[in-house]
Amino acid sequence: MLIVGPLLFLNRSSIMLALKYSSFEIEAGTDEAGRGCLAGPVVAGAVILPPDFNHPLLNDSKQLSEKKREFLRPIIEKEALAYAVAFVDQGQIDEINILNASILAMHNSLDRLGLVPEFIVVDGNKFKNYKNIPHKTIVKGDGKFLNIAAASILAKTYRDEFMFKAHQNHPEYHWNRNKGYPTSEHRQAIREFGSSPLHRKSFKLLPEQLKLDL
Repeated sequence: MLIVGPLLFLNRSSIMLALKYSSFEIEAGTDEAGRGCLAGPVVAGAVILPPDFNHPLLNDSKQLSEKKREFLRPIIEKEALAYAVAFVDQGQIDEINILNASILAMHNSLDRLGLVPEFIVVDGNKFKNYKNIPHKTIVKGDGKFLNIAAASILAKTYRDEFMFKAHQNHPEYHWNRNKGYPTSEHRQAIREFGSSPLHRKSFKLLPEQLKLDL
C-alpha cells in the first residue's frame, strides 16, 4: 500500500524521496563525495532527472551498500536527462581549501551538463552563486530529493572507482577498503610509510602532530 504526500511516499520497505525541490521544469541536483578524506580528490555529481523518474532503491549514497550504489549508477546514467561528474584533485584542495574545492567540483559538474538548469538544489549548507541560476542548499538533501541522491551516488561511485585504481599503486594504504577516509587502518599506514603524493598536505593526517615527509 502506498501513502502519497507532497514530498514523499511510503511503501512496505522504504521511504521514497521527492523528485525535486522547485516548480522549475529543469532542476539539477548536485552533491560531492570525499570531502572528509585524507587522500585523493573531492568528486561532485550533477543530475537532471526526467519528470516521471522513480526508483525504490534510490537514496542517500551513504545509506546504501556498495552493491546497491553500483546497481543504481547505470540506471541513473541511462535515465537522466543530463548528468556529469567532476574531480578536483588533492593539489587544488590544498591550494583553495576543501570547502572551496567541493563547491568548485559542483560548479564544474554543472558546467558539464548537457542541459542548462533553471534551478539548482545542493546538498549541504554552503554554495556559491552559479551563473546567476537560483539555487537552494538543503542539509541532508541527499536523503530528501531524488536528484540530489542520484548526484551523490554518481559522485561516490566515481570517486570509489578512482581510489580503487589508486590502491593498485599504493596498496599499503588499503584505499580499496577505506577509500582515503581517516580510518585507524589508513592512519596506521601513514605512520608506517609516511604520506603519498595523493595525500592532502593541508589536512591533519594523524591525530598526533607527527612531522611527516610531505
